[in-house]
Order: sequence, then structure tokens, then C-alpha cells
Amino acid sequence: MLFTLTTTYQPATDLGYLLHKHPARVQTFELPFGHAHVFYPEATAERCTAALVLDVDPIGLVRGKNRVMGDTGLIDSYVNDRPYVASSFLSVAIARVYDSALAGKARERAELVPTPLPLQATLAVVPCRGGENIVRELFEPLGYVVATQQHPLDEKFPEWGASHYFTVTLQATCTVRDLLAHLYVLIPVLDAEKHYFIGDDEVEKLLRVGAGWLGTHPAREKITQRYLKKRRLIHSALARLVQEEMTVEQEDDADADAQVASEQKLEAPLSLHEQRLGAVLAVLKQNNAQRVLDLGCGEGRLLKKLLDDKQFEQIVGVDVSHRALEIAGRRLRLDSLPERQRAHIQLLHGALTYRDKRLEGFDAAAIVEVIEHLDPPRLAAFERVVFEFARPRLVVITTPNAEYNAKFPTLPAGKFRHGDHRFEWTRAEF
Repeated sequence: MLFTLTTTYQPATDLGYLLHKHPARVQTFELPFGHAHVFYPEATAERCTAALVLDVDPIGLVRGKNRVMGDTGLIDSYVNDRPYVASSFLSVAIARVYDSALAGKARERAELVPTPLPLQATLAVVPCRGGENIVRELFEPLGYVVATQQHPLDEKFPEWGASHYFTVTLQATCTVRDLLAHLYVLIPVLDAEKHYFIGDDEVEKLLRVGAGWLGTHPAREKITQRYLKKRRLIHSALARLVQEEMTVEQEDDADADAQVASEQKLEAPLSLHEQRLGAVLAVLKQNNAQRVLDLGCGEGRLLKKLLDDKQFEQIVGVDVSHRALEIAGRRLRLDSLPERQRAHIQLLHGALTYRDKRLEGFDAAAIVEVIEHLDPPRLAAFERVVFEFARPRLVVITTPNAEYNAKFPTLPAGKFRHGDHRFEWTRAEF
């Protein structure tokens, strides 16, 4: 079983510091089910690849002192795909061999741990009974560009058809820690056949490694079900994921309220917000848009203007914050709208970095003062959601013009208008 991790970050050999594995050495690690070997087939300043080869002992799995599979008396206890495919064995190897990287530790180059790097991960053979679609369902919402190659059952007998084995390549700009965490959880989900007993400690393990991404993943229920299998454990994990998501969201909303008030106070004398909304509305009307998405709709100020204009027949507001959607609902008075008008508008909970089929087929998408709140490494996922998957005919985007900040006498030089802004671009950068 082969897993490779490649970067073109320069100097690319810094990958060795993050993985705690020297590019000039071959290292071997003993595992309960065989051995893991780490080596670097290429290690230059421009490009570096770390390879993890898992050498699984099929006899030892059943009969060795550390056996992890029971002897059923059938030949398939000894002759199976376990030595050759990415499975829970690989997850265990990642946790043992790359334990420091998975924990986000680096004795040297510690500044690289939180730094998003251009990475490419390749899994030579992955058993995936859900086909290519489930590979994309699991990894694309996390910002990966996914490429798959399905293998035939037997190249000499093409009439036998395709197998459920794939070569999978993932590309993203992210941290090494995040990539390893995603693989650790999702490889067993693709395979759906864990080699060890699943107990209460697996819930803790899933929540620990899935912290920061699993709770908001659109396929979190499927991931949890296939990872844990047992109904009692699944219910426990999902309940805690939902609770953690609500707690984080409440904390974020409290911070956001103060930051929005500060930004609005700063811009109020110039009425910039109203100018923006008016400009966006004018563009939508000029282009005869009738079915409109407001992505990152917040508290519904643009939605209110759209709802008051009879040109717009279907309006959908999307936001990641439940609280913002509740405020938008009150601002729009959805509970008291006439049934005919209420049918024109819908509020959806969703993140703009995850593919969502509900966003497809619209005339236009408005994205007003949203992108600057996204971490730059997540912009690629956002671009795919909007331009590749949703694909509205028209996209209207606004974002603060950094050149204009000099107009605010109370804004210190070099500071952003909003505490949550990840960037503020010049016109050229935009």
C-alpha cells in the first residue's frame, strides 16, 4: 500500500521538518500488522515527495502474536485485499508514523505548522464501494481538487467490468496537519471495513481528529455512521458534534455583532453600505435576473430590497450562521408575510466552501462583503462552489477597497475596517 505526499512550497524539503522524517534517510517502523517504510523518491528545493509504504503481513494478521483479524477457517482470511489497499491499517500507520505532524508539532520550522502549503496526496489504491461520487462528496467540501482513476477487475478480461478500486489524487493549499487529519478519518469511511474493535474510545478519537472541520462537513452524518458503525456510538458522536457547532457559532456570533457594529459606525457618515446594496440591486435589475441567490446574506438587508421588488420571483438567502438567519427572518417578517409573497423567498443554512446542490440553477448570485471573511486558502473552494458547481449566469461581488481606507480619519493606517477581515484588497488585487 502506497501513500505519497508532495509539495512545491519552497524550499520544498521543509516537508521533512513537518513530517519529522529526514529526506536523506529511509526509516522503518514496526506495526502490529506489519511494517511501515518512509522514504523520499524526490527531495529538491523545488519539489519534495514523502512516500509511506505499508507492508502488511497477511499471515500475521490471522495467526501472528499480534493478530488483528480472526481466523474464520476460510481462505479469505488469508487471501484478501488488505495488504494492497488504503484502509484503517493506513490510518493507524499515519497516526504512528506521522504522530507529531498529526498533532501539529514541529521542533524546527514551527512556523510552518499553521501555514497552508500547496500539497498533493496520492493513494495508490482505495477500495470505495460508493464509487467516485462518494470520494468527491467527502473531500471536495474540504477544498480539495479530486482526481480519480477507476481500475478494471482484470485488464485481461475487460468484459468483467470495473472494480470498486480507485487511485485517488487530492490537491489543495492547506496545512499538513489538516490533510493528515482528513485522511486519517476519511480513508476508513471510504473502505467501511475497520480491522479492529470499535468502542467508546473511537468516538473520542473521531471528535479529536475531526475538530474544526467534521462538525460543519455536509456529510458529517454519513462520515460518522461509516466510521463508527454502531448506532449507540453514532448517536453519541453526532449529538456532541451538533452541540460543539452551536457553542462555537454562539461565540462567533457574539464577536461578529460587536465587529459589525464597529464597521457600520465607521462607514455610516459615507453611507457606503446603502450605496453597495443600491449598486448590487441595479446590476441585478439591469441584467433581468429573476431567480437570485444572496450568498452570505447575513441579517437580510439585501434580501429585504429584493423582496420589495416584484422583478425577483425567487430569492434564496444562504448563511453559515443560524443566528444571522433568525435575524433575517425577523427583518423580513417571514411569519406574517402573505402566503403568495412568502413563497418567493427561502433562507438556507450552509457554508460557501461546500458544494450544495440547492444553489444550482439560479440567474444570479450576489456576494456582498463576504469574501474578505474567508481565509485565503479557502477561496479556491469558494470559487469552485460558485463558478463550477452553482454556476449562476451572473455573479455580483463586492469587497472593501483598501485604497479607500484613507478616507476614514478614525481608521489607523494598516488596520482593517472589520476585526474578522482576513484581507482587504486594492482594486488591482481584486
